[in-house]
Amino acid sequence: MSGLRVAERCRVIVDNDWAGDPDGLVALAHHLLSPANRVELVTSSFLDPVFESPGGAARGAALAEELIDLIGKDRRPPVVAGSEQALTHASSPAAEAIVAAARRDDPLPLLLVCAGPLTNVAEALRLAADIATRLTLVWIGGAAEDRGFEYNRDTDPAAAELVFAVPELAIRWFPLETYERCAYSIAELEHDLRRSGRIGEWLWERFVTLPLPEGFPVGATWTLGDSPPLLVTALTDASSSSVLESTGAAERRRYTDVDLRLLVGDLLARLRLHEQGRDRSAR
Repeated sequence: MSGLRVAERCRVIVDNDWAGDPDGLVALAHHLLSPANRVELVTSSFLDPVFESPGGAARGAALAEELIDLIGKDRRPPVVAGSEQALTHASSPAAEAIVAAARRDDPLPLLLVCAGPLTNVAEALRLAADIATRLTLVWIGGAAEDRGFEYNRDTDPAAAELVFAVPELAIRWFPLETYERCAYSIAELEHDLRRSGRIGEWLWERFVTLPLPEGFPVGATWTLGDSPPLLVTALTDASSSSVLESTGAAERRRYTDVDLRLLVGDLLARLRLHEQGRDRSAR
């Protein structure tokens, strides 16, 4: 018997700095394996130069392509690299692809999931202001309180300022105080991913081979901070908590707590069910 048929509820564009923290690739795998959200486009952003040499957007796009190939679905989303630097007056292929996807008519709502700097999103809005009313931004970044540096916002603060200044843009965001709640022990991460088939093994290898700076101390936990948007796109946010911050031209909602059990449980089940399906088809 096959499982229950899950209905599609939305289209998604997934934007991230895939060459950085592997938690982004964990979230991408989850999006790609989730039947409730249809991944229309994957775009990649740059990394802060402090952490790597230039070319992070291109390397990130290559990693996303590798993961999509490994998952092996019949319908594969295009992968487009974005700018290799913070916001300038130019636009990138990623921004143009976001605009094209936003202008495509479809009965399903479009959610633009960004778990990195908002560079590609800002470029797309500057290129075509009309798309602000055609999508909802779901962002991991910023902080509800002034707590100093926050990577996704401060890697390109001009982009974040531009995006949040667009009143017509609906936003659901998970600030630092909220995504930090997605802590996962390193021991559990290795145990769970390595027991979750070829995709899980590939994801764990990305953690092991991450080029950390010399002498960088690795703690006993890792934050899967890029996964919370799946509560909005593929699962449900009913068991999470949020506050409505604005009901003006467009609704803006800030999440204050997330259902980590739901996120992790669904991720591991989808990885393992996908592997079982591959094993059956290979017989």
